[in-house]
Amino acid sequence: MKGIVLSGGSGTRLYPMTRAANKQLLPVYNKPMVYYPLTTMMLAGCRDILLIVNPGDVEAYRRLFGDGNQWGINVSYEPQLKPGGIAEAFIIGRKFIGNSRVGLILGDNLFYGDSLPEVAGRGAEGKGAWVYAYWVADPTAYGVVEFDAAQRPVSIVEKPKQPRSNWAVTGLYFYDSDVCDVATQVPRSARGELEISDINAHYLKEGRLTVERLGRGYAWLDTGTPSSLLRAAQFVETVEERQGLQIGSPEEIAWRKGYIDDGAFEKLIQPIRESEYGKYLQRLLARG
Repeated sequence: MKGIVLSGGSGTRLYPMTRAANKQLLPVYNKPMVYYPLTTMMLAGCRDILLIVNPGDVEAYRRLFGDGNQWGINVSYEPQLKPGGIAEAFIIGRKFIGNSRVGLILGDNLFYGDSLPEVAGRGAEGKGAWVYAYWVADPTAYGVVEFDAAQRPVSIVEKPKQPRSNWAVTGLYFYDSDVCDVATQVPRSARGELEISDINAHYLKEGRLTVERLGRGYAWLDTGTPSSLLRAAQFVETVEERQGLQIGSPEEIAWRKGYIDDGAFEKLIQPIRESEYGKYLQRLLARG
């Protein structure tokens, strides 16, 4: 199983915050934004993860993640020379994907839910294309799934003026390795990009698309605008302060999944032991 985190783009909706920093490196409360999608891939069982980033940001991401060995995973990097659509990730990452099933997550998406590992794991272990839908009040800004009377998906329309449902496709997707071939076959849109909705429509036409709906027990947050970035930070703060548990901690996930042992976990804690984040990890280790 391979995982891709799409962390490129110009972040124009967050200007001027993104003038000197990549969008996915901005903080969402107490962690870089990219921590949240990266850990979602880890929860899905992905230990081989590719970050697709802007050419000028590769070194910044290397400083943040290195090769991932400290967390018992493998992290690699590929530049995206210019924005070319979400589905371009499968062309850039074709060599990385090889013959493996692959998960793709948008670098500005935050998912939260008690059963998220199981939910994401079903997509990782599934067949064909596996996507997730979330009920939104205003679906006109998203790719929208239409279901028939038997609750089977019958269409996916990107940013419809008259949506046929309130179920929006989220930024988490899983595919068989043939998605690389599909990405080379679909035409680019009027804006010159490879649209992920066209990829999903291809699998839908072949009867190989599964749409899993995320119910009320889950949160899906897009952090691409100043207001949504603030709301995401407030959400993380509220949950963490209330429960005393961290969202999106790669150290904790790696330790709980057995990717690293107690000794390696303690070694990660030492340089940051005086920070609130480090103190939280110390408490976890002490409880065992």
